Amino acid sequence: MTMADTGGGGDQGKELPVDQLKEAGRDLVQALMVRTLTGATGKIQGVTQRLTDAADGETGTKMAAAGAKKIAEGESPLKAGVSAGVAGAKEKVKNALPFGGGKDGEGGKGTGGGPKVVNIIEEFDVGLPRRVAYDQWTRFADYPSITRKVESVEQESDEKINWRAQIFLSHRSWESTITEQVPDERIIWKSKGAKGYVDGAVTFHELTPTMTRILLVAEYHPDGFFEKTANLWRAQGRRLRLDFKHIKRHMMTQALLRQEEVEGWRGEIRDGEVVKTHEDALKEEQEAQESREKERAGSGSA
Repeated sequence: MTMADTGGGGDQGKELPVDQLKEAGRDLVQALMVRTLTGATGKIQGVTQRLTDAADGETGTKMAAAGAKKIAEGESPLKAGVSAGVAGAKEKVKNALPFGGGKDGEGGKGTGGGPKVVNIIEEFDVGLPRRVAYDQWTRFADYPSITRKVESVEQESDEKINWRAQIFLSHRSWESTITEQVPDERIIWKSKGAKGYVDGAVTFHELTPTMTRILLVAEYHPDGFFEKTANLWRAQGRRLRLDFKHIKRHMMTQALLRQEEVEGWRGEIRDGEVVKTHEDALKEEQEAQESREKERAGSGSA
């Protein structure tokens, strides 16, 4: 064996096959991203192609140059390749994911367009009178103790509610405005938030005097890198469905046993404005109850 066979690392750095390093960096990023995004049904093929295109272009050249520099500084080719690949991972994700990585929620170079909306349509039956089920639903302050990820609820007014919850790896806040609320029938709301929000409607249907069906339609609008990433796995949709089950569990294990103690908001909202306060609604109910009792008393004496 000659000295040329056992030469120093300086010659190896100068004779480094940059094209091979570029290809290795590209394969590394592809492997990392494909593994991360495997659960995104129907999206992985397009994501892989965009990652390939990105690696073949300017970003791949940058990774090759970065890797060559580290090898010249004395690092092993494997370590240099890993370092260069991981350094560019976030840029690859933003350019390759369907929702893009532009500013202010704008799409990136991909063809995915705007943010994807998660549509949730759920229903369940509870062994409660419709009034009790509705009243329990309107007790928004109870939600942090009933659900898993709702952290706080602040009712700013009868029609405005501030929410704070854990969304994927972050904690987010948004404001909901009830646009329509009719006691024992329906609640419809719109929301706004810097990092995503939920719009929706819930309706209550009497099946029997002691059985109620609740229908929920919700739209989750993600905004922000982490929210949109979680949206690929429909994580928020699964979270909302699970919280829906927690509400059902609470109704069937708690509200069912103390129906007389469940007091909800009985006012009415139209077009985002309170048209009947809770107090006025209770007063009308009391007057109607007294009127019915008088009628029964009159018919009994006759």
